[in-house]
Amino acid sequence: MTKSNSIAAMKDEIAGYRRSLHENPQTAYEEEFASNLVAEKLTEWGIAFERGLAKTGVVATIEGQKTDSNKTIALRADMDALDIEEEHNKDWHSKIPGKMHGCGHDGHTAMLLGAAKYLNETKNFNGHVHLIFQPAEEGAGGAMRMIEEGLFDKFPCDQVYGMHNWPEIPRGTIAMRPGPIMAAADRFNITIDAKGGHAALPHNTIDPVIIGTQIVTALQTLVSRTLNPIDPAVISITNFNAGTGAFNVIPESAQLSGTFRSFDPEVRTLLKKRIEEIAADIAKMHGAQAACVFGEGYDPTINSPEATEFCAGIARKIVGDDNVDTDIDPCMGAEDFGAMLMEKPGCYIMMGQGESDPGSNHNQGLHTPQYDFNDEIIPLGVEYWATLVEEALKLEK
Repeated sequence: MTKSNSIAAMKDEIAGYRRSLHENPQTAYEEEFASNLVAEKLTEWGIAFERGLAKTGVVATIEGQKTDSNKTIALRADMDALDIEEEHNKDWHSKIPGKMHGCGHDGHTAMLLGAAKYLNETKNFNGHVHLIFQPAEEGAGGAMRMIEEGLFDKFPCDQVYGMHNWPEIPRGTIAMRPGPIMAAADRFNITIDAKGGHAALPHNTIDPVIIGTQIVTALQTLVSRTLNPIDPAVISITNFNAGTGAFNVIPESAQLSGTFRSFDPEVRTLLKKRIEEIAADIAKMHGAQAACVFGEGYDPTINSPEATEFCAGIARKIVGDDNVDTDIDPCMGAEDFGAMLMEKPGCYIMMGQGESDPGSNHNQGLHTPQYDFNDEIIPLGVEYWATLVEEALKLEK
């Protein structure tokens, strides 16, 4: 049986794991169901693994028929879900209120499990492969925590690879690009301390709402009037909180929060500096104070040119030249896999899952209640991982 046929034969089995994961979503560092399922299947298949990195993380290691190449690569899948109430438009909807796999990490985990099963059965490579089942991608920095807890010290590798399903491109296509493919994402909170009072006597107050609105407006000019037009960036104020609920009270303070995203490290540094300066200066102009606190952000996801060229070749073997895009537009979304690519060269690809029916769950946006991972791409994802390992760690016959 050829590789593609043997992988296709396990589709229903792997899809079953995926749907079980979908029904039992858990968020950052609580992914016990996913971690236990991964450990159960790895044990059943006789694959060595270690648990506990970043609390629920699992790292498996498979040894090829030979190991004298002295090469090791790593493949990564994320396991966590989101705090979203799922629309019950599928038979395997979430059993946990307020949580769902709205980004396809259930599918990523299942596909890497499928690759583990195939690679362990065939071992058609020379070297070692580490399979990283990572928690807490959605905003909690599971990749960084695994690295801090010694991921690449305990499991050294030469390259690391990742993938994401992508509803925006058709099933049967694979996309990537050298250089930045996902943005750095940083969070900020601005607290304005002013002077409250009666709404009928505004001259006796320093109104934090007025100050806040001016800060919001000014921050929108950072991208258009501070940055070079060829340097992409986004600043979004996503929360503006002020007031007591009363109609006749000017509050003492206001809080703004949001995110800024960029690809270039210098742009990232400049945006942080200017956000802090603008908030402080506008508040000072009105006789108030504004303090900025920045949350730990995600690094940009930057593909190495060599690894991207290699992965494009793997993709072409599987789906054909016409179905591989090596110049997909970079996305302002963020991905903590970028931290792994800061440590090791590698490539992060997008695997299309869109269908011709615009109403299909598989075409819905990531992080929406209607979304569902497309099980039809499971064999393709497993074959991509398997082929990547067999080509990167080629076994000379």
